[in-house]
Amino acid sequence: MSDSVLHVGDSDFQTQVLESSEPVLVDFWAEWCGPCKMIGPLVDDLARTHAGRVKVVKVNVDQNKQTPAQYGVRGIPTLLMFKDGKVAASQVGALGKGQLTQFVESAL
Repeated sequence: MSDSVLHVGDSDFQTQVLESSEPVLVDFWAEWCGPCKMIGPLVDDLARTHAGRVKVVKVNVDQNKQTPAQYGVRGIPTLLMFKDGKVAASQVGALGKGQLTQFVESAL
């Protein structure tokens, strides 16, 4: 796991994501999820390459039930891009590196 990725939960989602001054990519995931494990290294790499431009956080859906429910997360991985405290883009399912980069860049 990258040091550039922050693990966020229900208790600090408001301050870490909604009140962030920079855009935030939120990866809703679970330990048992194969596609989540597949895109994990891509999310870590994106966090490193976009450091200073985008904050990247992960929310474990098994340990945090309130936030995924609030944003209608029904499948994982789900990626939400937040800008100014609001969802700017969403993607359900695994993405390749180019698709993930394009997803983030299009929401900036």
